[in-house]
Amino acid sequence: MSIAALLALALQAGSPQPAVVAVTGGRVEGMPAAGGGALLFRGMPYAAAPLADLRWRAPQPVEPWADIRPDQPDAPACLQNDSGWNRGDYLRSAEDCLTLDVRTPGLTGKRPVMVWIHGGSNRAGSARGTVQSRITDRGVVLVAVQYRLGIFGFLPHRGAAAEAGGHAGNYGLMDQAAALRWVQQNIAKFGGDPANVTIFGESAGSQDVSLQLAAPGSRALFAKAILQSGTPGFGMAPRSLAEGLAIGDQADVLLDSGGSIGELRRRSVQALLDADLKLADPKIVTNGFLWLRTTIDGAFLPRTPRELLATAPARPVIVGSNRAEFGTGTVAWDTALPERFGRGAARARAFYRIDQAGREDDPRLGPVELEYGTDWIFRCPAGRVAELLSRRDASVWRYEFDLAQDGGRTSHAAEIPFVMNDLRFGTGASLQRYWVNFAVTGDPNGTGLPTWPRFTRADQRHVLFDARGVTPDAKLRAPICSMLEEL
Repeated sequence: MSIAALLALALQAGSPQPAVVAVTGGRVEGMPAAGGGALLFRGMPYAAAPLADLRWRAPQPVEPWADIRPDQPDAPACLQNDSGWNRGDYLRSAEDCLTLDVRTPGLTGKRPVMVWIHGGSNRAGSARGTVQSRITDRGVVLVAVQYRLGIFGFLPHRGAAAEAGGHAGNYGLMDQAAALRWVQQNIAKFGGDPANVTIFGESAGSQDVSLQLAAPGSRALFAKAILQSGTPGFGMAPRSLAEGLAIGDQADVLLDSGGSIGELRRRSVQALLDADLKLADPKIVTNGFLWLRTTIDGAFLPRTPRELLATAPARPVIVGSNRAEFGTGTVAWDTALPERFGRGAARARAFYRIDQAGREDDPRLGPVELEYGTDWIFRCPAGRVAELLSRRDASVWRYEFDLAQDGGRTSHAAEIPFVMNDLRFGTGASLQRYWVNFAVTGDPNGTGLPTWPRFTRADQRHVLFDARGVTPDAKLRAPICSMLEEL
Protein backbone atom coordinates (compact mmCIF):
# COMPACT_ATOMS: atom_id res chain seq x y z
CA MET A 1 0.00 0.00 0.00
CA SER A 2 1.28 3.47 -0.87
CA ILE A 3 2.34 6.00 1.78
CA ALA A 4 -0.48 8.29 0.61
CA ALA A 5 -3.07 5.54 1.11
CA LEU A 6 -1.69 4.74 4.57
CA LEU A 7 -1.85 8.41 5.52
CA ALA A 8 -5.46 8.60 4.29
CA LEU A 9 -6.42 5.58 6.40
CA ALA A 10 -4.71 7.05 9.45
CA LEU A 11 -6.49 10.36 9.04
CA GLN A 12 -9.82 8.57 8.58
CA ALA A 13 -9.26 6.45 11.69
CA GLY A 14 -8.40 9.53 13.77
CA SER A 15 -11.28 11.71 12.61
CA PRO A 16 -14.67 11.76 14.39
CA GLN A 17 -17.12 9.41 12.75
CA PRO A 18 -20.82 10.14 12.16
CA ALA A 19 -23.52 8.05 13.82
CA VAL A 20 -26.68 6.77 12.17
CA VAL A 21 -30.00 6.31 14.01
CA ALA A 22 -33.30 4.91 12.70
CA VAL A 23 -36.20 7.21 13.63
CA THR A 24 -39.81 7.65 12.55
CA GLY A 25 -39.61 8.11 8.79
CA GLY A 26 -36.12 6.83 8.09
CA ARG A 27 -32.47 6.99 9.12
CA VAL A 28 -30.65 10.15 10.22
CA GLU A 29 -26.98 10.91 10.55
CA GLY A 30 -25.44 12.74 13.47
CA MET A 31 -22.08 14.43 13.76
CA PRO A 32 -19.73 14.92 16.71
CA ALA A 33 -20.17 18.28 18.42
CA ALA A 34 -17.32 20.76 18.38
CA GLY A 35 -15.09 20.07 21.35
CA GLY A 36 -16.33 16.51 21.64
CA GLY A 37 -18.49 14.95 24.32
CA ALA A 38 -21.74 14.92 22.34
CA LEU A 39 -23.41 14.03 19.06
CA LEU A 40 -25.58 16.46 17.08
CA PHE A 41 -28.57 15.42 14.97
CA ARG A 42 -30.09 18.49 13.33
CA GLY A 43 -32.97 19.17 11.00
CA MET A 44 -34.86 15.91 11.65
CA PRO A 45 -38.49 16.03 10.42
CA TYR A 46 -41.12 15.20 13.03
CA ALA A 47 -44.16 15.90 10.81
CA ALA A 48 -45.03 16.31 7.14
CA ALA A 49 -44.17 19.61 5.49
CA PRO A 50 -47.24 21.88 6.05
CA LEU A 51 -47.50 22.90 2.39
CA ALA A 52 -50.42 23.53 0.03
CA ASP A 53 -53.49 21.66 1.35
CA LEU A 54 -51.71 21.07 4.68
CA ARG A 55 -51.64 24.78 5.47
CA TRP A 56 -53.84 25.52 8.51
CA ARG A 57 -54.31 21.87 9.35
CA ALA A 58 -53.09 19.86 12.32
CA PRO A 59 -49.59 18.43 11.69
CA GLN A 60 -49.63 15.20 9.68
CA PRO A 61 -47.34 12.12 10.01
CA VAL A 62 -43.84 12.57 8.69
CA GLU A 63 -43.28 11.41 5.11
CA PRO A 64 -40.72 8.56 4.96
CA TRP A 65 -37.39 8.98 3.16
CA ALA A 66 -35.19 6.28 1.63
CA ASP A 67 -31.57 7.39 1.99
CA ILE A 68 -29.77 8.35 5.18
CA ARG A 69 -30.74 11.94 5.96
CA PRO A 70 -27.54 13.87 6.76
CA ASP A 71 -27.11 16.20 9.70
CA GLN A 72 -28.51 19.60 8.67
CA PRO A 73 -26.88 22.35 10.75
CA ASP A 74 -28.62 25.04 8.69
CA ALA A 75 -32.16 23.65 8.60
CA PRO A 76 -34.62 26.43 7.73
CA ALA A 77 -36.53 28.44 10.30
CA CYS A 78 -40.29 28.62 9.95
CA LEU A 79 -41.72 31.46 7.85
CA GLN A 80 -41.60 34.90 9.47
CA ASN A 81 -41.36 38.58 8.69
CA ASP A 82 -38.13 40.51 9.15
CA SER A 83 -38.19 42.39 12.46
CA GLY A 84 -34.50 43.19 12.48
CA TRP A 85 -33.45 41.13 15.49
CA ASN A 86 -34.49 37.94 13.64
CA ARG A 87 -33.00 38.80 10.23
CA GLY A 88 -30.87 35.66 10.10
CA ASP A 89 -33.92 33.46 10.72
CA TYR A 90 -35.98 35.47 8.22
CA LEU A 91 -33.39 35.00 5.48
CA ARG A 92 -33.27 31.23 5.97
CA SER A 93 -36.97 30.62 6.58
CA ALA A 94 -39.18 28.25 4.62
CA GLU A 95 -42.61 26.67 4.87
CA ASP A 96 -41.08 23.18 5.08
CA CYS A 97 -39.72 23.71 8.59
CA LEU A 98 -41.19 21.16 10.99
CA THR A 99 -37.90 19.76 12.23
CA LEU A 100 -36.08 19.36 15.51
CA ASP A 101 -32.48 19.11 16.70
CA VAL A 102 -31.00 16.74 19.27
CA ARG A 103 -27.74 16.95 21.22
CA THR A 104 -26.86 13.85 23.22
CA PRO A 105 -23.82 12.69 25.19
CA GLY A 106 -24.27 9.21 23.68
CA LEU A 107 -26.72 6.82 22.06
CA THR A 108 -26.86 4.43 24.99
CA GLY A 109 -28.19 5.00 28.48
CA LYS A 110 -31.37 6.51 29.86
CA ARG A 111 -30.81 10.22 30.46
CA PRO A 112 -33.29 12.97 31.38
CA VAL A 113 -34.50 14.92 28.35
CA MET A 114 -34.88 18.70 28.12
CA VAL A 115 -37.00 20.01 25.22
CA TRP A 116 -36.54 23.72 24.36
CA ILE A 117 -39.36 25.75 22.78
CA HIS A 118 -37.97 29.00 21.39
CA GLY A 119 -39.43 32.46 21.85
CA GLY A 120 -40.18 35.26 19.41
CA SER A 121 -43.79 36.37 20.02
CA ASN A 122 -45.03 33.22 18.21
CA ARG A 123 -44.22 35.06 14.99
CA ALA A 124 -40.40 34.94 14.70
CA GLY A 125 -37.25 33.17 15.87
CA SER A 126 -36.05 29.59 15.56
CA ALA A 127 -34.38 26.71 17.35
CA ARG A 128 -31.11 27.32 15.50
CA GLY A 129 -27.99 27.14 17.62
CA THR A 130 -29.75 25.85 20.74
CA VAL A 131 -27.97 22.50 20.59
CA GLN A 132 -24.61 24.22 20.65
CA SER A 133 -25.22 24.46 24.42
CA ARG A 134 -22.99 22.18 26.47
CA ILE A 135 -25.76 21.67 29.02
CA THR A 136 -25.60 18.03 27.93
CA ASP A 137 -22.22 17.76 29.69
CA ARG A 138 -24.34 17.48 32.84
CA GLY A 139 -25.88 14.24 31.63
CA VAL A 140 -29.07 15.28 29.85
CA VAL A 141 -30.28 15.04 26.26
CA LEU A 142 -31.23 18.40 24.71
CA VAL A 143 -33.95 18.77 22.04
CA ALA A 144 -34.90 22.01 20.26
CA VAL A 145 -38.11 22.34 18.27
CA GLN A 146 -39.27 24.38 15.27
CA TYR A 147 -42.99 25.18 14.95
CA ARG A 148 -45.20 27.19 12.61
CA LEU A 149 -45.30 30.90 13.36
CA GLY A 150 -47.53 33.91 12.82
CA ILE A 151 -50.32 33.68 10.27
CA PHE A 152 -49.14 30.18 9.28
CA GLY A 153 -49.16 28.85 12.83
CA PHE A 154 -51.96 30.65 14.65
CA LEU A 155 -54.60 32.02 12.24
CA PRO A 156 -58.15 30.76 12.93
CA HIS A 157 -60.18 30.66 9.68
CA ARG A 158 -63.81 29.72 9.13
CA GLY A 159 -62.93 27.41 6.24
CA ALA A 160 -60.34 25.57 8.30
CA ALA A 161 -62.87 25.31 11.14
CA ALA A 162 -65.44 23.79 8.77
CA GLU A 163 -62.89 21.11 7.81
CA ALA A 164 -62.00 20.35 11.45
CA GLY A 165 -65.37 20.03 13.13
CA GLY A 166 -65.67 23.69 14.08
CA HIS A 167 -62.19 24.26 15.50
CA ALA A 168 -59.35 26.36 14.08
CA GLY A 169 -56.04 27.98 15.06
CA ASN A 170 -53.15 27.04 17.36
CA TYR A 171 -51.36 24.99 14.70
CA GLY A 172 -48.00 26.02 16.16
CA LEU A 173 -49.03 24.54 19.50
CA MET A 174 -50.13 21.37 17.74
CA ASP A 175 -46.71 21.24 16.05
CA GLN A 176 -45.01 21.38 19.45
CA ALA A 177 -47.21 18.53 20.68
CA ALA A 178 -46.34 16.51 17.56
CA ALA A 179 -42.64 17.09 18.29
CA LEU A 180 -43.19 15.87 21.87
CA ARG A 181 -44.86 12.73 20.49
CA TRP A 182 -41.78 12.23 18.29
CA VAL A 183 -39.65 12.52 21.43
CA GLN A 184 -41.76 9.86 23.16
CA GLN A 185 -41.34 7.51 20.19
CA ASN A 186 -37.67 8.11 19.36
CA ILE A 187 -35.62 9.68 22.14
CA ALA A 188 -34.60 6.35 23.70
CA LYS A 189 -32.50 5.77 20.56
CA PHE A 190 -30.55 8.91 21.46
CA GLY A 191 -29.87 7.79 25.04
CA GLY A 192 -32.87 9.68 26.45
CA ASP A 193 -35.60 8.60 28.85
CA PRO A 194 -39.10 9.25 27.42
CA ALA A 195 -40.54 8.95 30.93
CA ASN A 196 -38.40 11.87 32.16
CA VAL A 197 -38.98 14.76 29.75
CA THR A 198 -38.86 18.39 30.86
CA ILE A 199 -40.18 21.06 28.51
CA PHE A 200 -38.79 24.56 28.89
CA GLY A 201 -38.86 27.81 26.99
CA GLU A 202 -38.55 31.57 27.18
CA SER A 203 -41.01 34.36 26.32
CA ALA A 204 -43.48 33.01 23.74
CA GLY A 205 -41.78 29.65 24.20
CA SER A 206 -42.53 29.85 27.92
CA GLN A 207 -46.13 30.79 27.22
CA ASP A 208 -46.37 27.79 24.90
CA VAL A 209 -44.90 25.55 27.61
CA SER A 210 -47.66 26.75 29.94
CA LEU A 211 -50.28 25.99 27.28
CA GLN A 212 -48.85 22.50 26.82
CA LEU A 213 -49.26 22.12 30.59
CA ALA A 214 -52.90 23.14 30.17
CA ALA A 215 -53.74 21.18 27.00
CA PRO A 216 -55.49 17.85 27.75
CA GLY A 217 -53.91 16.17 24.72
CA SER A 218 -50.35 16.96 25.81
CA ARG A 219 -50.49 15.72 29.38
CA ALA A 220 -48.87 12.35 28.72
CA LEU A 221 -46.04 13.82 26.64
CA PHE A 222 -43.79 15.25 29.37
CA ALA A 223 -43.21 15.09 33.12
CA LYS A 224 -42.02 18.57 34.15
CA ALA A 225 -41.97 22.16 32.89
CA ILE A 226 -39.91 25.34 33.23
CA LEU A 227 -41.49 28.70 32.38
CA GLN A 228 -39.01 31.53 31.74
CA SER A 229 -40.81 34.87 31.34
CA GLY A 230 -44.08 33.83 29.76
CA THR A 231 -47.52 32.59 30.83
CA PRO A 232 -50.88 32.08 29.07
CA GLY A 233 -51.77 35.29 27.27
CA PHE A 234 -49.10 37.46 28.97
CA GLY A 235 -51.69 39.12 31.18
CA MET A 236 -54.25 39.44 28.37
CA ALA A 237 -57.68 37.84 28.70
CA PRO A 238 -58.01 34.85 26.35
CA ARG A 239 -59.47 35.28 22.88
CA SER A 240 -62.65 33.42 22.06
CA LEU A 241 -62.85 31.38 18.87
CA ALA A 242 -65.35 33.92 17.51
CA GLU A 243 -62.82 36.71 18.04
CA GLY A 244 -60.15 34.59 16.41
CA LEU A 245 -62.32 33.87 13.37
CA ALA A 246 -62.85 37.61 13.00
CA ILE A 247 -59.08 37.92 12.48
CA GLY A 248 -59.38 35.22 9.83
CA ASP A 249 -62.07 37.35 8.18
CA GLN A 250 -59.56 40.21 8.02
CA ALA A 251 -57.14 37.91 6.19
CA ASP A 252 -59.87 37.05 3.66
CA VAL A 253 -60.40 40.74 2.91
CA LEU A 254 -56.69 41.55 2.70
CA LEU A 255 -56.01 38.60 0.40
CA ASP A 256 -59.26 38.72 -1.59
CA SER A 257 -59.96 35.04 -0.91
CA GLY A 258 -63.73 35.37 -0.76
CA GLY A 259 -63.85 33.46 2.51
CA SER A 260 -62.42 30.33 0.86
CA ILE A 261 -59.73 28.44 2.74
CA GLY A 262 -58.76 26.85 -0.57
CA GLU A 263 -58.13 30.28 -2.09
CA LEU A 264 -56.18 31.36 0.97
CA ARG A 265 -53.99 28.27 0.64
CA ARG A 266 -53.18 29.30 -2.92
CA ARG A 267 -51.86 32.71 -1.90
CA SER A 268 -48.10 33.23 -2.04
CA VAL A 269 -45.90 33.13 1.01
CA GLN A 270 -45.03 36.81 0.59
CA ALA A 271 -48.68 37.84 0.30
CA LEU A 272 -49.48 35.99 3.52
CA LEU A 273 -46.50 37.48 5.35
CA ASP A 274 -47.54 40.96 4.20
CA ALA A 275 -51.10 40.35 5.40
CA ASP A 276 -49.81 39.14 8.77
CA LEU A 277 -48.44 42.62 9.47
CA LYS A 278 -51.86 44.19 8.84
CA LEU A 279 -54.04 41.91 10.96
CA ALA A 280 -55.38 43.54 14.12
CA ASP A 281 -57.01 42.68 17.43
CA PRO A 282 -58.83 45.61 19.07
CA LYS A 283 -58.30 44.16 22.55
CA ILE A 284 -54.49 44.24 22.62
CA VAL A 285 -52.20 47.17 23.34
CA THR A 286 -49.84 46.53 20.44
CA ASN A 287 -50.14 44.30 17.39
CA GLY A 288 -46.79 42.81 18.27
CA PHE A 289 -48.85 40.81 20.77
CA LEU A 290 -51.28 39.52 18.13
CA TRP A 291 -50.27 35.86 18.36
CA LEU A 292 -49.51 36.02 22.10
CA ARG A 293 -53.12 36.51 23.10
CA THR A 294 -54.31 32.93 23.59
CA THR A 295 -57.12 31.70 21.35
CA ILE A 296 -59.52 29.17 22.84
CA ASP A 297 -59.90 27.04 19.71
CA GLY A 298 -62.19 24.46 21.30
CA ALA A 299 -59.98 21.49 20.44
CA PHE A 300 -56.34 21.82 21.49
CA LEU A 301 -57.49 24.30 24.13
CA PRO A 302 -61.13 23.37 24.82
CA ARG A 303 -61.46 25.85 27.71
CA THR A 304 -59.53 28.79 29.13
CA PRO A 305 -55.98 28.17 30.37
CA ARG A 306 -57.07 29.04 33.91
CA GLU A 307 -59.80 26.37 33.81
CA LEU A 308 -57.50 23.79 32.23
CA LEU A 309 -54.59 24.41 34.60
CA ALA A 310 -56.97 24.18 37.56
CA THR A 311 -57.74 20.57 36.59
CA ALA A 312 -54.40 19.52 35.09
CA PRO A 313 -52.35 16.77 36.74
CA ALA A 314 -49.94 18.05 39.39
CA ARG A 315 -46.44 18.17 37.93
CA PRO A 316 -43.21 19.85 39.06
CA VAL A 317 -42.90 23.35 37.61
CA ILE A 318 -40.39 26.21 37.76
CA VAL A 319 -41.90 29.58 36.90
CA GLY A 320 -40.22 32.96 36.90
CA SER A 321 -39.51 36.30 35.29
CA ASN A 322 -36.79 38.92 35.13
CA ARG A 323 -36.64 42.02 37.31
CA ALA A 324 -36.98 44.24 34.23
CA GLU A 325 -38.42 42.67 31.07
CA PHE A 326 -40.04 45.13 28.65
CA GLY A 327 -43.06 47.40 28.42
CA THR A 328 -45.10 48.83 25.57
CA GLY A 329 -43.64 52.32 25.42
CA THR A 330 -45.57 55.41 26.46
CA VAL A 331 -48.48 54.62 28.78
CA ALA A 332 -51.75 56.61 28.83
CA TRP A 333 -52.17 56.22 32.57
CA ASP A 334 -55.69 57.68 32.74
CA THR A 335 -57.02 54.86 30.57
CA ALA A 336 -54.44 52.08 31.09
CA LEU A 337 -54.78 51.81 34.87
CA PRO A 338 -58.61 51.56 34.89
CA GLU A 339 -58.40 48.95 32.13
CA ARG A 340 -55.93 46.84 34.10
CA PHE A 341 -57.00 47.47 37.69
CA GLY A 342 -60.66 48.50 37.49
CA ARG A 343 -61.76 49.98 40.81
CA GLY A 344 -58.19 49.61 42.07
CA ALA A 345 -56.85 52.11 39.53
CA ALA A 346 -56.37 54.85 42.13
CA ARG A 347 -54.41 52.51 44.39
CA ALA A 348 -52.29 51.38 41.44
CA ARG A 349 -51.62 55.02 40.52
CA ALA A 350 -50.40 55.66 44.04
CA PHE A 351 -48.29 52.48 44.04
CA TYR A 352 -46.46 53.54 40.89
CA ARG A 353 -46.20 57.14 42.19
CA ILE A 354 -47.44 58.45 38.86
CA ASP A 355 -48.25 61.90 40.23
CA GLN A 356 -45.24 62.25 42.51
CA ALA A 357 -43.16 65.30 41.67
CA GLY A 358 -39.52 64.49 41.10
CA ARG A 359 -40.19 60.75 41.09
CA GLU A 360 -36.93 58.84 40.64
CA ASP A 361 -36.84 55.54 38.77
CA ASP A 362 -35.82 52.43 40.66
CA PRO A 363 -32.35 51.50 39.34
CA ARG A 364 -33.25 47.82 38.99
CA LEU A 365 -36.92 48.07 37.97
CA GLY A 366 -36.27 50.91 35.52
CA PRO A 367 -38.59 53.69 34.35
CA VAL A 368 -42.17 53.49 35.61
CA GLU A 369 -43.44 52.40 32.17
CA LEU A 370 -41.03 49.45 32.26
CA GLU A 371 -41.91 48.66 35.88
CA TYR A 372 -45.61 48.65 35.05
CA GLY A 373 -45.15 46.64 31.84
CA THR A 374 -43.05 44.00 33.58
CA ASP A 375 -45.70 43.72 36.30
CA TRP A 376 -48.78 43.16 34.16
CA ILE A 377 -47.16 41.27 31.27
CA PHE A 378 -44.72 39.05 33.18
CA ARG A 379 -44.29 39.23 36.94
CA CYS A 380 -47.88 39.18 38.17
CA PRO A 381 -49.13 36.52 35.70
CA ALA A 382 -46.18 34.31 36.75
CA GLY A 383 -47.37 34.60 40.33
CA ARG A 384 -50.93 33.71 39.30
CA VAL A 385 -49.73 30.58 37.52
CA ALA A 386 -47.58 29.55 40.49
CA GLU A 387 -50.50 30.07 42.87
CA LEU A 388 -52.94 28.19 40.64
CA LEU A 389 -50.62 25.21 40.22
CA SER A 390 -49.78 25.09 43.93
CA ARG A 391 -53.48 24.60 44.65
CA ARG A 392 -53.18 21.29 42.82
CA ASP A 393 -50.39 20.27 45.21
CA ALA A 394 -47.87 20.55 42.41
CA SER A 395 -44.23 21.08 43.38
CA VAL A 396 -43.66 24.68 42.31
CA TRP A 397 -40.55 26.83 42.48
CA ARG A 398 -40.66 30.54 41.64
CA TYR A 399 -37.78 32.89 40.84
CA GLU A 400 -36.94 36.44 39.87
CA PHE A 401 -33.79 37.00 37.82
CA ASP A 402 -31.86 40.26 38.07
CA LEU A 403 -28.56 39.91 36.22
CA ALA A 404 -27.03 41.30 33.07
CA GLN A 405 -23.76 40.22 31.49
CA ASP A 406 -22.60 43.85 31.33
CA GLY A 407 -23.49 44.47 34.95
CA GLY A 408 -26.35 46.83 34.08
CA ARG A 409 -30.08 46.39 34.43
CA THR A 410 -31.47 43.04 33.39
CA SER A 411 -33.73 42.63 30.36
CA HIS A 412 -36.00 40.19 28.57
CA ALA A 413 -34.16 36.93 27.75
CA ALA A 414 -31.13 37.89 29.85
CA GLU A 415 -31.29 34.59 31.74
CA ILE A 416 -30.90 32.37 28.65
CA PRO A 417 -27.06 32.39 28.50
CA PHE A 418 -26.94 31.69 32.25
CA VAL A 419 -28.99 28.53 31.57
CA MET A 420 -27.50 27.43 28.28
CA ASN A 421 -23.88 28.60 28.68
CA ASP A 422 -23.59 28.17 32.45
CA LEU A 423 -22.55 31.76 33.16
CA ARG A 424 -21.79 32.09 36.87
CA PHE A 425 -22.88 34.82 39.27
CA GLY A 426 -22.53 35.72 42.92
CA THR A 427 -19.82 33.48 44.35
CA GLY A 428 -20.18 30.88 41.63
CA ALA A 429 -23.91 30.16 41.60
CA SER A 430 -25.14 28.25 38.54
CA LEU A 431 -28.61 28.63 37.07
CA GLN A 432 -27.80 25.72 34.78
CA ARG A 433 -27.24 23.41 37.76
CA TYR A 434 -30.66 24.27 39.21
CA TRP A 435 -32.31 23.65 35.83
CA VAL A 436 -30.56 20.31 35.29
CA ASN A 437 -31.22 19.14 38.85
CA PHE A 438 -34.88 19.87 38.23
CA ALA A 439 -34.81 17.90 34.96
CA VAL A 440 -33.18 14.97 36.71
CA THR A 441 -35.24 14.77 39.91
CA GLY A 442 -38.11 17.27 39.75
CA ASP A 443 -36.41 19.41 42.43
CA PRO A 444 -33.88 22.15 41.51
CA ASN A 445 -32.01 21.80 44.81
CA GLY A 446 -28.82 19.81 45.08
CA THR A 447 -25.49 19.41 46.81
CA GLY A 448 -23.50 22.63 47.01
CA LEU A 449 -26.36 24.91 45.94
CA PRO A 450 -28.10 27.48 48.16
CA THR A 451 -31.54 26.17 49.12
CA TRP A 452 -34.41 27.22 46.89
CA PRO A 453 -37.63 26.97 48.98
CA ARG A 454 -40.79 25.68 47.34
CA PHE A 455 -43.63 28.01 46.48
CA THR A 456 -46.77 26.88 48.29
CA ARG A 457 -50.22 28.36 48.48
CA ALA A 458 -49.67 29.27 52.12
CA ASP A 459 -46.03 30.33 51.82
CA GLN A 460 -45.56 31.98 48.43
CA ARG A 461 -41.80 32.24 48.51
CA HIS A 462 -39.39 32.79 45.66
CA VAL A 463 -35.66 33.16 45.16
CA LEU A 464 -33.86 36.16 43.71
CA PHE A 465 -30.96 35.43 41.39
CA ASP A 466 -28.76 38.54 41.31
CA ALA A 467 -25.16 39.68 41.63
CA ARG A 468 -25.11 38.64 45.30
CA GLY A 469 -26.05 35.06 44.41
CA VAL A 470 -29.23 33.22 45.42
CA THR A 471 -31.47 34.87 48.01
CA PRO A 472 -34.73 33.30 49.26
CA ASP A 473 -37.45 35.88 49.77
CA ALA A 474 -41.14 36.22 50.59
CA LYS A 475 -44.14 36.74 48.31
CA LEU A 476 -43.10 38.72 45.27
CA ARG A 477 -44.67 42.08 44.46
CA ALA A 478 -47.74 41.40 46.56
CA PRO A 479 -49.31 44.88 46.77
CA ILE A 480 -49.73 45.41 43.04
CA CYS A 481 -50.08 41.83 41.80
CA SER A 482 -52.95 41.17 44.19
CA MET A 483 -54.98 43.59 42.08
CA LEU A 484 -54.31 41.86 38.74
CA GLU A 485 -56.34 38.77 37.94
CA GLU A 486 -55.49 37.74 34.40
CA LEU A 487 -52.98 34.98 33.74
